[in-house]
Amino acid sequence: MKFISFRFAGLARWGVLRDDGAVIDLSGAGLGATLREAIGGGLIGAARDRAAKSEPLCRSDQVELDSPLPDAGKILAVGANYSDHAAEMNRDVGGDPQFFIRLPSSLVPHGAPILKPRVSDHLDYEGELAIVVGKPGRHIALADALDHIAGYTIFNDGTIRDYQQVSLPVGKNFDASGSIGPWFVPADQVRFPLTLETRVNGEVRQHNNTDNFTFGPARLIEYASRFTRLEAGDIIASGTPAGVGARRVPPSWLKAGDVLEVEISQIGTLRHEIAHEPA
Repeated sequence: MKFISFRFAGLARWGVLRDDGAVIDLSGAGLGATLREAIGGGLIGAARDRAAKSEPLCRSDQVELDSPLPDAGKILAVGANYSDHAAEMNRDVGGDPQFFIRLPSSLVPHGAPILKPRVSDHLDYEGELAIVVGKPGRHIALADALDHIAGYTIFNDGTIRDYQQVSLPVGKNFDASGSIGPWFVPADQVRFPLTLETRVNGEVRQHNNTDNFTFGPARLIEYASRFTRLEAGDIIASGTPAGVGARRVPPSWLKAGDVLEVEISQIGTLRHEIAHEPA
């Protein structure tokens, strides 16, 4: 089942997108004001039951999709979590995940334009699986870590490579340079391994699967909880495979008019057009 956050008639809502394109509004169903509240309250099962019995609000082409969790808490990301990407970027992963932080302002929802900044032509893509935390915790044991995952969505860890060379936080946090969505899929609907494919204008640029993670979701949860208390609605972007534009010969940067798609099996496709940053 696909859980979405969206705007309809000028109001922010959340609910379910059915396979037939119908949208079920769960905002006023006593399950939480937002999808994040429903996740934190352990109410996703109840939300599924309610959605199965509810009449549609409208069709999907009548709503504007928002990020699945527009009120997400922490947005953590992992670098070089596929060995092939670590190799192409000449990165030594070492024995622990390499985390950094993304700001909410750096991400746009499915269908919104990703902005090529005025100050750089080196906008790159990184298709990733994103983990959504469901149960809070600190110092979570590895054996218990999967119990803290509510589900998954898709992430594009868009990067301004020339600025990244000077400062990782800057290169990863230009406004509207990355993206997340289009929806949230509960963990019990997902069976690993998952195949990830990134396409630019229909050309496959990345193709790999989660069997090739250096650190799987449980390890990422366990390690992140060492340095911060994880809360329901926190997001962990789990890293990208090889094939980024920076390592093509010659390098291939995203430009205005390009269409970027990140598809992950059992979840869906995150799609954007690239646009110039407004003056």
